[in-house]
Amino acid sequence: MTNIYDITPPISPSLAVWPGDRPPSREILCDMRRGDNITLSTLRATVHLGAHADAPSHYGVDAATIDARSLDYYLGPCQVVRVSVAPGERIPASAVAGAIRAPRVLLATGTYPDPARFREDFAALSVELIDRLHQSAVLTVGIDTPSVDLFTSKDLPAHKRILGYDMAILEGLVLTGVPEGIYELIALPLKLVGFDASPVRAILRKLA
Repeated sequence: MTNIYDITPPISPSLAVWPGDRPPSREILCDMRRGDNITLSTLRATVHLGAHADAPSHYGVDAATIDARSLDYYLGPCQVVRVSVAPGERIPASAVAGAIRAPRVLLATGTYPDPARFREDFAALSVELIDRLHQSAVLTVGIDTPSVDLFTSKDLPAHKRILGYDMAILEGLVLTGVPEGIYELIALPLKLVGFDASPVRAILRKLA
């Protein structure tokens, strides 16, 4: 028996995006209800939409764009870890009490509970935690908030430390109701040539 957790928020005009970024909208070009022979739509939105993979080019000059990233970052064994952290704080390394047992780690903070309502006091990663994840051979770190850095951060220390380790970032995940444990992660970005991110349809699969 296969258990699948969909950890992607629904994409609709009600999905909150980073202030100043472009929210999703749909333009219907053809519609069978109007008598057209097909229905055809155009999507306009930020590539940092809902559950998404940041490319290194988002936070590093001349760094790799999303089409150049290996899919190994986004597919394979993954560990979901729940952490206790106050809103607006960085997650210390000590918040991850147990052993890291997979090369991809998703952190459930619970500080961004509603993808339709943007809030600025979400939790983020500390560089000390990133150091620990790197020492545990982690390739990819994901989080249930809009960013691995705090909303007010301008120098982006978490992004920069991840860049230095050539790790991958997944943001905007929905981990409510997902038990801690080991899963198979499938969160493949689109092959968007030259882009700084891509939305993903992120799922976790656990074999019982």
